[in-house]
Amino acid sequence: MNKDFGSDVSVIVEPAPVDFQTQPDRYRHWRVSFNRSVATIAMDVSESDTLAPGYELKLNSYDLGVDIELYDILQRLRFEHPEVGAAIITSAKDRVFCAGANIKMLGKATHAHKVNFCKFTNETRNAIEDATEHSGLKFICAINGPCAGGGYELALACDYIIMIDDGATTVSLPELPLLGVLPGTGGLTRLVDKRFVRRDRADFFASLEEGIRGSRALEWKLVDEIVPASRFNEAVRDHAQVVAEGSNRPHEETGIRLRPLARSIDADTIHYRFVDVEIDRNLRVATIVVTTPDTAPPTELAPIKALGADYWPLAVARELDDVILHLRANEDEIGTWLLKTRGDNAYVETIDRTLSEHAHDWLISEITLYLKRVMKRFDVTSRTLIAAIGPGSCFTGTLLEMALACDQIFMLSGEYEGDPRPPATIGTTTMNFGPYPMVNGITRINSRFLNQPDHVKALQGRIYERLDATAAELLGLVTFTPDDIDWDDEIRIVLESRASFSPDALTGMEANLRFAGPETMESKIFSRLSAWQNWIFQRPNAVGTDGALVRYGTGKRPSYNKQRV
Repeated sequence: MNKDFGSDVSVIVEPAPVDFQTQPDRYRHWRVSFNRSVATIAMDVSESDTLAPGYELKLNSYDLGVDIELYDILQRLRFEHPEVGAAIITSAKDRVFCAGANIKMLGKATHAHKVNFCKFTNETRNAIEDATEHSGLKFICAINGPCAGGGYELALACDYIIMIDDGATTVSLPELPLLGVLPGTGGLTRLVDKRFVRRDRADFFASLEEGIRGSRALEWKLVDEIVPASRFNEAVRDHAQVVAEGSNRPHEETGIRLRPLARSIDADTIHYRFVDVEIDRNLRVATIVVTTPDTAPPTELAPIKALGADYWPLAVARELDDVILHLRANEDEIGTWLLKTRGDNAYVETIDRTLSEHAHDWLISEITLYLKRVMKRFDVTSRTLIAAIGPGSCFTGTLLEMALACDQIFMLSGEYEGDPRPPATIGTTTMNFGPYPMVNGITRINSRFLNQPDHVKALQGRIYERLDATAAELLGLVTFTPDDIDWDDEIRIVLESRASFSPDALTGMEANLRFAGPETMESKIFSRLSAWQNWIFQRPNAVGTDGALVRYGTGKRPSYNKQRV
């Protein structure tokens, strides 16, 4: 954590609107270089380039802006640089790797900003592990200086950790003893679930302010290798080269460029090419509409790769990704998202057949993995999600996943008199039965029908079948099927009721109900760690006048309420 001592940090600062779009020529905090199949991502945080006033990013400490750039780097490695099989994450500064999340930033930020910051950072760490597991892109963390808090959590997300053995460099998770909070981006979970650190050792480590160095860090599995300073750079380089040579990344392929999104934002609307958002501030509802193009999509790899980032499923993934992050960070009083689609079911079916047929291709694989990560963002977002399936909609296959991520699904039974649009139908495709697992490791279909394998098998036997409201209700794929007389009233009632409930209680209820079934390291990070961190961030022992987070750096010790509740 950042040990930058200074004035009191108790003044809460409302952050300016956060823009999650960036590009390499706008990076302020990272240096990226390439040596054939090895990329080096060097953290070089600019102290003054902060998202809000009142703090400096000393000692490579970070705020949300630093992580937005890192996320962009990860996306570009996957899509623009298929030749890269190994990436080294290190520090460009002397004698420090990363001091973690900036403490003054945390002390000044609103509670909502802290929680969104932790969630986005969690998702970015998970994206590193996803690339390691599914894309053949391995990450080596080269710790070349003290590594604390969120800095060590970044290291834990990597596949391999090499630490310089110089007598001064340590790894630590000092949030508990210093700040009265928890490591907020999966540190505790990864210690025991990923690195298999013994519980007693993990307990001692997480309560130790100064951290652990050298041979003990290696013995306790906190790092994978320690190397003297004289051989450190060589050892990192050699290990990365061996890893890259063993990668199955398509070294001979040419990547595609991720151009800036075409986006316009007004007071109550957001417009992209294929995604539109309209905000009703009285009902506190954002209506998100995904559309398909009017022309048939390509089905062969050459024209798909010629389209690059304009290929519809990739374009939609990028636009949905951006709008989810924008609404989370900048519209926290808009508590309900109403999801709609508009277009041609046949178009989505063709897309899904293409994604399935060419699943072995690196670009198609990356698009599918990206769609998976975007759908997971829906799952872990603390908003009520309602799907409205009406005439002219195309909730089929990949887009059906959006509906299956919702807390309730409404589908119109029949049609409106004189309506030229086709009646509402939905349909499953091969993409609903494997490629898009939730954080609990199973599909949304399996999560919906737990302990009903025969029903799931029956649904799998009806892929590419158009289901009207009656059939969809019988199969359990929708919640309610009002007719044209009741449709508007039913939708209005559910939106009004959600707006009248406690947002805190809704968040807790939805998070409990969404992740039925098995538990994974990823689900633990979101449903267990994030929930507790959310609660701890509101407790006086952390953020009260005499709390640890507020008093840190002032020379005053925190005063704790000693009750265990």
